[in-house]
Amino acid sequence: MTPREIILANIAHESSPRCGLTFDRGRINDTLGCGVAPHGYQQKRWVEGKLEYYDDEWGNLWVRMREGSLKGEIFRPAIEDWSQLDDLRPPNYSHPDCADFMNALFAEPSPKFKLAHIGGWVFDNARYLRKMEIYFADMALYPEELHRMHAIVASVYEQKIHLAGKAGADGIMIGEDMGTQTGLLFSPRMFREYFKPMYTRLMAIAHDYGMKVLMHSCGQNWSIVPDLLDAGVDVFQFDQPAVYDMPKLAALLRERKAALWSPVDIQKILPTGDREVIEDGAREMIDIFEGGLICKNYPDLPGIGVKAEWDDWAYHAICDRMGIAPDARSAE
Repeated sequence: MTPREIILANIAHESSPRCGLTFDRGRINDTLGCGVAPHGYQQKRWVEGKLEYYDDEWGNLWVRMREGSLKGEIFRPAIEDWSQLDDLRPPNYSHPDCADFMNALFAEPSPKFKLAHIGGWVFDNARYLRKMEIYFADMALYPEELHRMHAIVASVYEQKIHLAGKAGADGIMIGEDMGTQTGLLFSPRMFREYFKPMYTRLMAIAHDYGMKVLMHSCGQNWSIVPDLLDAGVDVFQFDQPAVYDMPKLAALLRERKAALWSPVDIQKILPTGDREVIEDGAREMIDIFEGGLICKNYPDLPGIGVKAEWDDWAYHAICDRMGIAPDARSAE
């Protein structure tokens, strides 16, 4: 089977010779991925003392400590007052040149699963447009305004989905961090009110192109996992699978023909630096999720206090469990 066929078989829980693999640093990677760029946007950055400021494509202003995190936090949101909503100028992804690189890359023959990274998603962008703490109050106090803002954000992702579909992508990658260690950042009722219909419409567009929907989300989102499956998620990219009842999650994914895409847990297992714990965790994940699993590395090992050697222990344990050589390359 080609890498693409392996990924699709993992998602459908059909017979596959192994789990999908998406590892960096020259290791096996079954995917070919790239993103899109907004038309006419050039980021602005400047430094004032120990602080660096920069804008984003939505018009938010960010600030970060020059010696600190790469992202920082919102300094001034694009919509400080709801009177500014009518003047919001969302990024433009309607121009064909937004996908020039993707079109060229995906036009080349490849046996790999072609994955379009199209950014965050509705909640991910909307919470920054108002600042997180204000946004949560808006969910209770300003439903009409929030629905209008969400519709604007969704229209941008609709443009991106069409770009990916026309480029010949096999799937889109989106990201929504909606959970804490114990549950959602908001109620399941609010998810169904504010997001589920919009998710369902957007994901249906992706499916109409024949693309799969791969969704990243941090935290424990069990209370809405069935809703997300209803909306059209085909693959959950969880970095902390151990916050879930993994056998229960695996059973649901088998029932709904969806897959998990995950590294060995980045909170409870990889950071231990204990080789036995890490290797056991890798084997356990494969055994629990069986064929409905795509294994990956975490891209920012220093950010979670993990050495590359520890990550390699997980990778080699995964390959060993599946009976493949760790230095093998995806089938051409």
